[in-house]
Amino acid sequence: MELRVIDKTDEELRIEIAGEDHTFMNVLKGQLLNTDGVAAATYDMNPEQSGGQTEPILSVKTEDGLDPLDALGEAATGISDNLADLYDRIEAAFDDAAAEA
Repeated sequence: MELRVIDKTDEELRIEIAGEDHTFMNVLKGQLLNTDGVAAATYDMNPEQSGGQTEPILSVKTEDGLDPLDALGEAATGISDNLADLYDRIEAAFDDAAAEA
């Protein structure tokens, strides 16, 4: 995954995330929208309406003094934590099924 910051201010970030598709971008956007201090999060990957751009561009707007890069880091940590929890639950379900067999 390659990242390229397109534009950054104290409250806004536009970043290209090369090699990703809607699956990842929707998860990231959703986690950002659940992050305190994030006012808006969207992404665009429509090359016909974006001047030929083919890689997704994530836009994040924050409030309450939250740096958008920090928000992105918090969202990434949240995704990682959610996946670890899912793995633990799946593993426990398999262990329960094996104990019942």
